[in-house]
Amino acid sequence: MALISPHGADALRPLIVDAARRAELEIEAKTLPSMMASSAAAANAVMMAAGYFTPLTGYMNRADALSVAKNMTTSEGLFWPVPVMNLAESATVTAGQRLALTDPNREGHPVLAVMTVDAVETLSDDDMATILENVFRTHDPEHPGVAAMTAQGRTLISGPIEVLNYSYFEEDFAETFRTAMSIREEIAERGWERVVAFQTRNPMHRAHEELCRMAMEDLSADGVLIHMLLGKLKPGDIPADVRDASIRKMVDLYFPSNTVMVTGYGFDMLYAGPREAVLHAVFRQNAGCTHLIVGRDHAGVGSYYGGFDAQTIFDEDVPEGALALDIYRADHTAFSKKLDRVVMMRDAPDHNPEDFVLLSGTKVREMLGQGIAPPPEFSRPEVAEILMAYYQELDGNSAA
Repeated sequence: MALISPHGADALRPLIVDAARRAELEIEAKTLPSMMASSAAAANAVMMAAGYFTPLTGYMNRADALSVAKNMTTSEGLFWPVPVMNLAESATVTAGQRLALTDPNREGHPVLAVMTVDAVETLSDDDMATILENVFRTHDPEHPGVAAMTAQGRTLISGPIEVLNYSYFEEDFAETFRTAMSIREEIAERGWERVVAFQTRNPMHRAHEELCRMAMEDLSADGVLIHMLLGKLKPGDIPADVRDASIRKMVDLYFPSNTVMVTGYGFDMLYAGPREAVLHAVFRQNAGCTHLIVGRDHAGVGSYYGGFDAQTIFDEDVPEGALALDIYRADHTAFSKKLDRVVMMRDAPDHNPEDFVLLSGTKVREMLGQGIAPPPEFSRPEVAEILMAYYQELDGNSAA
């Protein structure tokens, strides 16, 4: 059986170039005006390079960015949930010129991509307000996604790009960073047809582990793609290498072989809640997944979104047929003392809060920092060990 089709195309359209073209572009880039990309624009380039943002060919212009923000479609009618932009404080280039984009996240700032500039436009206050209100549902400067976007500037440089490399992701996360192309290849090699994607920016505890099992069972899936974000997060989030180690330990010890792929992608977290959930669905379809687990407060932050807004957006705002992938709707999961297993809270209406093993993120952080493992009903002891070592080192360094 053929894998699920990519979004908006018959085949993936990765914007990474081959070695011969890379050599040509490196020579050309020395003769071109250059601009350091923002971290967000660099992450967009990596996602386009890796095939995740198929069928996009480059950065959106003002008309497309506003259309996507308001209607989740480009001006040509392609369904897309979040503007993919290259914003800057200013620009010295004009339409028709070639521009070298350098990497803000690597030492020496090597060339990441070369673009042909289609337009250089300015986003007005109203334009920015429209984008923020639709994508983030707020323009509160305390929202990390709003803060990151508004810090980039108002000059919008659009046009097609050719990408030379995958920035720091390939070197720093050699075992985990994967392109959409390589994930599709491995899914085919494993003989999987129904594949459930699990998005994470955090370590996985017992509730997450069991949620993956529930989804596999309910959907009769062949496997789970644990797909972790490897890019920029907000302060206080656990770094990718620690998260990676803890997730791999859990999978190695507690899942049967050939049921889980542990992978990652290079992107900066938007914290855009419902809109980001839809973006996750688009690029998991491009990676060959048939389903995406969407749980409570998916891709959220603070109290900006309702608990299940990331699920209802698929009913209310995503047009029928816009995506080939389906979502698996999850509730908050926790260990039931009554049933002696992890359950979705909606499936235990006779339970009171004290019937569950519930720990706040703050409490877990405090315990781990003190070298106290959370109860095994909450976290696997082998996972807790890795996280305790991280937090104790962190606390030791901050005390010093």
